[in-house]
Amino acid sequence: MLRKAYNSALCSSKRNGCDAALLASARASRSAYFKAIKKAKRDHWSSFLASVTPQTVWTAKRFAVRRSPPRFRELPGTSTPPQLNKALLDHFFPGEPAKFTDTILLPFRECLPPAADEVSRALGRSSQSSAPGPDAIPNSVSKTVHRVAPHLIHDLHTPLVVYGSHRLTLKRADGIVLDKPGKPSYDSPSSFHVIVLL
Repeated sequence: MLRKAYNSALCSSKRNGCDAALLASARASRSAYFKAIKKAKRDHWSSFLASVTPQTVWTAKRFAVRRSPPRFRELPGTSTPPQLNKALLDHFFPGEPAKFTDTILLPFRECLPPAADEVSRALGRSSQSSAPGPDAIPNSVSKTVHRVAPHLIHDLHTPLVVYGSHRLTLKRADGIVLDKPGKPSYDSPSSFHVIVLL
C-alpha cells in the first residue's frame, strides 16, 4: 500500500514537472515507505530474538554480526596454510613434545580403578550433540554401547587409569581455532583461542 502510494506520488511529480506540492507529497510518501520498511525489519528482528532457542542462537549471531572478513590472512609472515598452521602451533603449543619410550608399566598403588557408576555418570553428563574427536565416534554411540554392554567401556579404561598409560593414539586431538571477540586487531595468534577435541 505504501509502496503503491510512493510510486504514484513519484510518477505524478515527474509528469507535472516542478510542482512544489507534488514534490513534497512524493518526498513524504518516500519517507513513510522507507520508515515502514525499517520498522518492519526492526519488529521482525525483535520477534526473532524473542523466540531464539539454544539451537538457533548461532543463527541469530550470524545474522547480527554478518559475515566477518577472513582474519587469518593478517598474521604476519604467513602467506600459505602450512606457515599459518606452524605459527599457530608454535604459539599455542611451544616447546618440543615429550619423547615416549617403552617401559615396564607398574600399577599406581594410590590410584583406585574407576567405579562402574563413574563411567555411567560421565556418559550421562556428556552432550549428544557435541562434535566427535578424531576417532569420529559421537557420544550417542558411546552411550548406546554402555547401555547394551555396561561393563565394556569400564573394562577398556580401567587399565589406562591403573597403569597411568595412555597410548599416543588417545592423545591425538583436533584443534578448532576461534577468534576472540572484540579484539582491535587480529594480526597475532594471541587474538585467537583453540578448542581441542580429544
